[in-house]
Amino acid sequence: MQEQESHHVKEEYAVVLDFLQNGYPLDERPSYKKSPIAQTLGKDHFALLEIVPKAGVFLQPGEDLYIGEGKREKVHHIVGKLDFTKLTGTASSTLKAVITKIVDSNQVRFIDFFNSAQPLTMRMHSLELLPGLGKKHMWEIIEERDVEPFKDFEDLKKRVKLMPDPEKAIIKRIMLELQGEQKHYLFVDQ
Repeated sequence: MQEQESHHVKEEYAVVLDFLQNGYPLDERPSYKKSPIAQTLGKDHFALLEIVPKAGVFLQPGEDLYIGEGKREKVHHIVGKLDFTKLTGTASSTLKAVITKIVDSNQVRFIDFFNSAQPLTMRMHSLELLPGLGKKHMWEIIEERDVEPFKDFEDLKKRVKLMPDPEKAIIKRIMLELQGEQKHYLFVDQ
């Protein structure tokens, strides 16, 4: 589980959710004052960010962008964090597919969560925050990982009987956390 830290976490890479070449349609400023804007999702901490691309750069939904401290090829600057409720229709409809791709390509990171998740309180374990997982599954996961750490999602499904799809549970949890109304955050840095 990630520690909640007071300083802002920095994303190195983000995925474009939507690109508005002419800025936001409801922005009432004259068009010469508007700049193109991209709504993106950070690949490490799932930060929703608004990004202004460099002049003449056209971005595609699903495209990876380098947004780290080094030389950025396509990004002029990061405006800041983006509230979930401000996502465009395109960004909202692209979001789940982008999260799925990130989880798929980082299976080791997410299976490690099952291998190392700890209790949150005396009565609640962080595993129980995943949709579809209750106490019974939590204890089965803990017992099985004590025998041998899980290798991947298939291994987890094989060894824990009637286990809901672990990948889908993680994706659902990330979606819930992005909406910003959770008491505990496992994957999204607030």
